[in-house]
Amino acid sequence: MNTYRAIFLNQDPAQIARVFGDGRCERVAALIPTRPGVVRREDLAALSAELANVEIIFSTWGMPQLDAADIARLPRLKAVLYAAGSVREFGAKFLERGIQISSAWRANALPVAEITVAHIILALKQTFHVARAVHTTRSWNATGRTPITGAYGSIVGLIALGATGRRVVELLRPHDLRIIAHDPYAKPISGVEMVGLEEVFQRADVVSLHAPLIPATVGMIRGEHLRLMKPNSTFINTSRGAVVRENEMIQVLRERPDLQAVIDVVHPEPPSSDSALYELPNVLMTPHTAGSAGNEVLRMADWMIEECRRLLRGEALQHAVSLDMLETMT
Repeated sequence: MNTYRAIFLNQDPAQIARVFGDGRCERVAALIPTRPGVVRREDLAALSAELANVEIIFSTWGMPQLDAADIARLPRLKAVLYAAGSVREFGAKFLERGIQISSAWRANALPVAEITVAHIILALKQTFHVARAVHTTRSWNATGRTPITGAYGSIVGLIALGATGRRVVELLRPHDLRIIAHDPYAKPISGVEMVGLEEVFQRADVVSLHAPLIPATVGMIRGEHLRLMKPNSTFINTSRGAVVRENEMIQVLRERPDLQAVIDVVHPEPPSSDSALYELPNVLMTPHTAGSAGNEVLRMADWMIEECRRLLRGEALQHAVSLDMLETMT
């Protein structure tokens, strides 16, 4: 009888190779007897005898949605260790059966927070406006066209204080600026002033959006919010495109060329080839790259390997996901 106690389960083996690269698959196998290769959902029935003793699934982006029959083929399964972010699409069926899930969603929040802070500091120097002016006017004195705010004493407004928003707060603390935030569900954070949504847009020199995409937040950011923004301020969205009413945002950006929008997410993705976002000079758009990429994906695997160690020692998971959490994971 096979003694495999762990498998890599994914519809795209290349994702496993990428996220668990640089020897991480081998590190898993050194911790716990692991079936070589990657199992796809359609393989489960044929491999049921081999998988009878499997206790742990390792996966990442490309994790299949299993039904009751699929899960029944893993009778000893105890945990799914997901080296990526949200498990909302597949998590409930496991959790309802008492199978634990751990997700690297906090690890995935780290690079989002890092790029957000980089954009915030650049925005407070009006870098995007000034660079564009230098290129279009071929003048070294282009800063005269856009007054520079600078970070000292400026106000940064955050919308939502989940894992990413809280990390942004931590990374901004060494800077001499003020932080205001809107999140009706968050616990207070020292040094952060909690305010209403409209006040964030009215007062902040940079507004950064970190709200999850749930029914309550669809279309939450409207054109009227963006119209409240101060002259030469910046709006950053690294959360989800559907939280913003895109057509209204585009209209305001046309009306207010002094505003800058830094957009990493849109809805739908990708945007249509004739989207105005490609044409507006005050839009800096990147293709959903704020989350873990390159070497950063390896950190998510490392966190899940450590979770495996905890399981084998009989310790509680540090990054466990509950059924309640699925409602707000994005």
